[in-house]
Amino acid sequence: MKYYSDLRSFIDALDTMGDIMHVHREVDGDFEPSAITRRSYEIQSPAPLFHKVSGVAPGFRLFGAPAALSSCKEKPYARVAMSFGLAPESTGPEIIEALSAARSKPGIPPVQVDAAQAPCKQNILRGNEANLDRFPVPFAHDKDGGRYANTWGTLIVKTPDGEWVNWSIARVMKVDGKRMTGLIVPSQHIGQIWTQWVERGELMPYALVQGAAPAISCVSGIPIPAQADEADYIGTLAGEPVAVVKAESLDLDVPATAEIVIEGHVSITRDCMEGPYGEYGGYLGEGASAQPTFHVDVITHRDNPIWPMSITGRPTDESHTLWAMGLAADALTTLREAGLPVKTTWIPEDSAVHWLLVVMPQNWREQLPDTSSMALAQRIGDELFKTSAMVFIPEVYVVDDDFDPTNLREVVWAISTRVHPTSRRVIYNDQRVIRLPQCYEEEEYAAGKGPKVVFDTLQSKRHLHASFIQGYPEEVQQRVLKNW
Repeated sequence: MKYYSDLRSFIDALDTMGDIMHVHREVDGDFEPSAITRRSYEIQSPAPLFHKVSGVAPGFRLFGAPAALSSCKEKPYARVAMSFGLAPESTGPEIIEALSAARSKPGIPPVQVDAAQAPCKQNILRGNEANLDRFPVPFAHDKDGGRYANTWGTLIVKTPDGEWVNWSIARVMKVDGKRMTGLIVPSQHIGQIWTQWVERGELMPYALVQGAAPAISCVSGIPIPAQADEADYIGTLAGEPVAVVKAESLDLDVPATAEIVIEGHVSITRDCMEGPYGEYGGYLGEGASAQPTFHVDVITHRDNPIWPMSITGRPTDESHTLWAMGLAADALTTLREAGLPVKTTWIPEDSAVHWLLVVMPQNWREQLPDTSSMALAQRIGDELFKTSAMVFIPEVYVVDDDFDPTNLREVVWAISTRVHPTSRRVIYNDQRVIRLPQCYEEEEYAAGKGPKVVFDTLQSKRHLHASFIQGYPEEVQQRVLKNW
């Protein structure tokens, strides 16, 4: 295991693997970096690192696709695995197991370092100098409401009493050099904390961190329980405390090795229009909504800073790798804590985070005697749909472990041949619905309520596959392979 304590060492490691695409020619500061990043997802190329962006000072760089599928086809989840300090060849289920296991271990709190030891303090900008216009903030997609100043950065906020510090990713749109507006959903952790500040009638302090250690960015984008501190959980994953330093103008600790830290306060009213934005479902956004304003007071940054970005859209990007694994890990933890013998959980990337597979071992009936497959599907749905993370997932498939859930060809085969056209499903009506999943009707979005479903695809008797592995004697297989 190798934990990368800053973004630069992580990029160097990817570069050694051949998984960085250096773009040395000048690119525009509008759509070109995002278009290149978007295409890199779609053809699974190395992650683009832009060394020269027009409109900003020399040395200011952009980094795209930080946790997308790797261009090293034999280790497709290398960027995600390495972000967490795992071996680059780790499989998706192995990453999910690591994320789930860390939930049950004691957290390792961060350690504070002196400002002189913190690279993020190399440059300190105040007043009019603290201006977003000096940084390369591109448009993410055509039709977006503006340039998006946060797609892969960590927002740090804490409750007014200081008892809960939350690190999270939420999309934040640049308004001008001194203002941003961000999507704050009341049910999400940042929304819960913002509501407490609103009730007090006080502006919420925030720090927006760009280019932190990759584990920080990744954990900020996955669900962990409310009131838990992401910094402690990251320490558990890394096996060492995260180095933090006091913010310049706020009572907040920020990652000491970050590339850029933006400090300021959030308004207590939804006083600015945010969006639209092209989201993980794969469609360009439509419409805007009123959201709070993020005022910029102070900015600190490293010399020659790197601004990371995730350009969401059709699979596969960070939404369909890292975020999907985080949701799957949350589901796995929930089901195992409920006493269900789940082998693994998986969200196929190509489902755009709309399907969750719950994989049961061959002997699950022995572990759950007198439980039918439909009763099991009911129990799984009852446990999952009471969690906040499942607001994003409309369809759950309970499947056997006789195929590879990470192989889309096998998933399509199994689901196509094992989902009954009309029966063997548990429907949950009037579940909480938000606009990010793409499958609901407008009246359901307006009501915030809609159906969800658990499909029981478990075989009462396991059938052998008509395949090379299961369709022929072992000695024949070996003879064929030897003489291939």
